[in-house]
Amino acid sequence: MKIKVGVIFGGESVEHEVSIISAIQAMNKMDEEKYEVIPIYITKDREWYTGDMLKDIDVYQDLDLIKRYGDNVVLYYKNGTYVLQKKSGLFKRTVKEIDIAFPVVHGTNVEDGVLQGYLQTIGIPFVGPNVYGAVAGQDKTIMKDIWKNAGLPMTEYVWFYDVDYRQNPEDTLKKVKSLKYPVIVKPATTGSSVGISVCDDDETLKEGIDEALQYDTKIVVEEVVQNLKEVNIAVMGNYEHQKVSEIEEVLSGNKFLTYTDKYIGGGKSKTKGGVKVKGKSKGMASTNRKLPADIDKKTRETVENVAVRAFKALGSAGNSRIDFLIDEKTNKVYINEINSIPGSLAFYLWEAKDQDFTKVLDEMINIGIKDYKKRMSKTHSFESNILAGFASNGGTKGMKGAKGKLR
Repeated sequence: MKIKVGVIFGGESVEHEVSIISAIQAMNKMDEEKYEVIPIYITKDREWYTGDMLKDIDVYQDLDLIKRYGDNVVLYYKNGTYVLQKKSGLFKRTVKEIDIAFPVVHGTNVEDGVLQGYLQTIGIPFVGPNVYGAVAGQDKTIMKDIWKNAGLPMTEYVWFYDVDYRQNPEDTLKKVKSLKYPVIVKPATTGSSVGISVCDDDETLKEGIDEALQYDTKIVVEEVVQNLKEVNIAVMGNYEHQKVSEIEEVLSGNKFLTYTDKYIGGGKSKTKGGVKVKGKSKGMASTNRKLPADIDKKTRETVENVAVRAFKALGSAGNSRIDFLIDEKTNKVYINEINSIPGSLAFYLWEAKDQDFTKVLDEMINIGIKDYKKRMSKTHSFESNILAGFASNGGTKGMKGAKGKLR
């Protein structure tokens, strides 16, 4: 019997379209002899849809087609199983049953623990980090503070809330100016380089902060690494076991890898990762890169070691991509950030180590199942009912009067 895998993607996120590309790449590469692949698309207005048509990238050119021909559903626990049930209709029939959820989501409201919290609440097994790992992996302030406590090498940074800047901009700017220009300004919880600016002076710093404030309530400012070389590595596993992929060197004519570099790279349309995309976007597979990276053995070992330590420190699980910054002059390595559910699921980093995308997906699902079993083996509630004692001791007195007030 095939395992029913519900691939969840989309959502109310600035990385909505990137998630669609990543999910379709994944769905087209899953082992159809082992898995029944069930697409679950979340629209930007938070409606959930399913249907085989959602495996086709062309469908997303006209979202009215999805609403017309797809099934508008909710995912919940029913009679010992997890079901996708129609929201409308006389009988609100069950459309599909799901054995395990596979979030292929990017950005706020989906990758950041929000979706994982729902999945964990209803109790369904799922692939990737749990709530805590997802939160720490998305919020750069939490991420960096944890890594700083773990003694990992990072550039100097500060962070602040939007309210701090608006109420007392001079104090906030003074805090930021403890860093050395140039600095890079980032929204704390977005990904894909959205809302990021490199600032060389006070004027561009203010402009960068204003840009970042459009996307987030928390802002991170970091010192820029000089003589920059960017490299990425993927880590697969959980807190017990980890393994690392090949290391890539990302190439960009900009001071940092932009959204355009990542997702709208040049070149003709072609099939990559199991999906043919019209135009130029092929997910993270479109990025210009050297694979393997042009780094020496010592630097390679440092990147691998720090990546595993960073993965474990955040409590990550599944398949994460971790980005590094290297000063080519000093050869010093700095960890930059983690992508808990990376664009294109970083399949190209594993392919460079002779592990194809289908095998990567299979391993991610197996890790999700093992983590679920581990989670279920722990005690989460007690048999005792303290409410019974509360009632017998007169704890409900006055409730009739209060009931009227609560209406």
